[in-house]
Amino acid sequence: MWAYESVFYQIYPLGFCGAPFENDGVAVSRIKKIAGWIPHMRRLGVNAVYLCPVFESDTHGYNTRDYRRIDCRLGTNADFAEVCRALHENGIKVVLDGVFNHCGRGFWAFKDVLENRERSPYVGWFSRIDFGGNSPYNDGLWYEGWEGNYDLVKLNLRNEDVVNYLFESVRSWVEEFDIDGLRLDVAYCLDENFLRRLRCFTASLKPEFWLLGEMLHGDYNRLMNPEMLHSATNYECYKGLYSSFNSMNMFEINHSLMRQFGLENWTLYKGKHLLSFVDNHDVTRVASILTNPEHLPLIYALMFGMPGVPCVYYGSEWGEKADKRQGDPALRPCFVEPVWNGLCDYIAKLAEAKKSSEALNYGAFRSVLLTNKQCIFERKSEHERVLVAINADSEPFTAHFNAECGRAVDLISGRDHDFGGGSLLEPYAAYYFKAER
Repeated sequence: MWAYESVFYQIYPLGFCGAPFENDGVAVSRIKKIAGWIPHMRRLGVNAVYLCPVFESDTHGYNTRDYRRIDCRLGTNADFAEVCRALHENGIKVVLDGVFNHCGRGFWAFKDVLENRERSPYVGWFSRIDFGGNSPYNDGLWYEGWEGNYDLVKLNLRNEDVVNYLFESVRSWVEEFDIDGLRLDVAYCLDENFLRRLRCFTASLKPEFWLLGEMLHGDYNRLMNPEMLHSATNYECYKGLYSSFNSMNMFEINHSLMRQFGLENWTLYKGKHLLSFVDNHDVTRVASILTNPEHLPLIYALMFGMPGVPCVYYGSEWGEKADKRQGDPALRPCFVEPVWNGLCDYIAKLAEAKKSSEALNYGAFRSVLLTNKQCIFERKSEHERVLVAINADSEPFTAHFNAECGRAVDLISGRDHDFGGGSLLEPYAAYYFKAER
């Protein structure tokens, strides 16, 4: 599967392109800005892009009005098709947000229900409509909103007409834009039979069509399995990554990785590929979370080195800051042009190492050495062994462990390494030691 050998770049197009928050109905071809960032993505080592919602919506994209038309604030379908062609021509796969759990109040079928009430043929398209109740919008009817948010109207995914409409929408995205996969918003809320059918349907469109689900807690295998999703968002390790550095306790992330990938006789996700990230459009940027700026390159090194598919959120590659307490728009800004600095250089090296390494793409996980401030773990595949070493301390550290070989090359720096007499780890340093066979 192409996704398992990829480095993703996440963009929130409405913010990235500087679109107004409210849908003003004015068509402007802003989406083409993404194509202008392709040289930056390629320099960063990106070979797949995940785009947050691009379809017509009321405001932030997750309250969809029309699943078959690009948001007028971004441009036209033809504009977006041009962007997708440019991405594909540069070897970059395209994954879109599929918002199937709910729609916006401006969705044409829901507007018909508001206007025609019991007479509307679309009453059954929504999870629960009560014409004897009322909503916070004083509609004279009650409906189910996602997690109490009444701007997000819950769809009935057991209604055959709804399923057909959504599936035909996906078909149109493949035919018009040649997309390569979907990230399913709030996948943990979706009907499981709907996901089974979606997996079969998308596989019929493209054999390697990739399905990623937004999942937060619990056992990801409930939806990530051969019948449903290929992958899930690894929120468990997201928290463990930054907390391990801030508390100077590498045992925390190691515990999560052991639980997920490292136990000999029982492990949750062995051989599976979750989406790894240090931040995204919903959370505080990592540069604003880490208490020690020296740890910023290291958290990326750990994230790229652990099992999973790494994803970088636009702007964070150069250390942009933003706090969720400022509101979602602060997390989803418009940058006039990309910035390139030392952190970008470092992430580009990590991306190249990851993409070119069988062990980092497919290798099993084994903890080798662990202290509060250092960790070393092995990624081992059929033909390759890589030892990922992190020193989060301000002091050098000499690591003594059985490397099971004498020499290695560091995939990040390209320098040779001799394991004899202990391995010196420089302060605030990370290494991907590819062991000699």
